[in-house]
Amino acid sequence: MTWPFYEKKKKTFKTSKSMVMGEVTRGSCQPASPSLQEGALKAGWLKKQRSIMKNWQLRWFVLRSEQLDFYKDEDETKPQGCIPLQACQVNELTANPDEPGRHLFEIVPSGTGEKDRPPISHESFLLMANSQTDMDDWVKAIRRVIWAPFGGGIFGQRLEDTVQYEKKFGTRLAPLLVEQCVDFIRERGLDEEGLFRMPGQANLVKDLQEAFDCGDKPLFDSNTDVHTVASLLKLYLRELPEPVIPFSPRPWSWATAARTTTPACSPELRASSRLTTETEPASR
Repeated sequence: MTWPFYEKKKKTFKTSKSMVMGEVTRGSCQPASPSLQEGALKAGWLKKQRSIMKNWQLRWFVLRSEQLDFYKDEDETKPQGCIPLQACQVNELTANPDEPGRHLFEIVPSGTGEKDRPPISHESFLLMANSQTDMDDWVKAIRRVIWAPFGGGIFGQRLEDTVQYEKKFGTRLAPLLVEQCVDFIRERGLDEEGLFRMPGQANLVKDLQEAFDCGDKPLFDSNTDVHTVASLLKLYLRELPEPVIPFSPRPWSWATAARTTTPACSPELRASSRLTTETEPASR
C-alpha cells in the first residue's frame, strides 16, 4: 500500500478545540488474542498521531468487539497497545482544502457536545486513513462496535442481529428502521413522482443514519422529505452484509415467508412465491 508523503506543517484541520491526542490506555483493554484473525471484525493499515511529537505512525489496526488493537506490523502477535471503545464516540473530521489527502477521524470520550469534551484526555485518539472510502469503512465499523450493545450500529449490521436485538420491543418481521421508513413512504410517498429514483437531501440522510447508528429512533414529521426517507431505506438495504435475498442458497424462500407470515396472503405474493421457488434451482 502506498501512502502519500506528508509535509510537517501547522495542523489546521477542523476538530475539537484544544484537543491533545494522548497515549494508549492500556489498563482498560482486554488481552489481545495471539491470532490477529481470531475475533477480528476488521483489520487494516491506519496512521496514528503520537501524543508528544505529533508525528504520524503507520500501524496495523485490528478491530475487536470492545477495543481497537494496533500492531507494528500485520505479522506481529503482540499489540503495541489498544484503544478501548466503551463509552466513546467516533467522528469524521472535516477535510481541510489546504491539506488534501488527509482523511482524519477521531475516537473521543462520549459527550453531549463539544464543550463536554475534556481539553486534554489520554482517551482521545486521532487517526488517518489512506482514502475517503477507507475512512468511511473504519468509522462505520467502529460505530457498530460502540453502539451495537445499545441497539445502534445497524447500518452494515447483519439483519439477523438487528432483528434479534429488537425483539425486546415486541415481535416484528422487519427492523424498526425499515418499518418506520415503509410506513412513512406508504402514507406520504406513493403518489410522489420519482420515488426511489430521485435522491433525498444527502446531509439529512447522513444525519438520520448517524442517529440510528447511535441507538436513537428519530421520528419523521410533516416536514420530512419522502425522497430523503426513501434514500435512507435504500442506504440501509445497500449496506447489509448480505442482501435480503441472500447470496448463498438456503432452505428459506419467499414461499416459506408467505406461509409463516399470513395464511391469506395476496395473489401477488403467492405468484412471487411460486416464481422464486421455481427459479431457486437455477440460482444454485
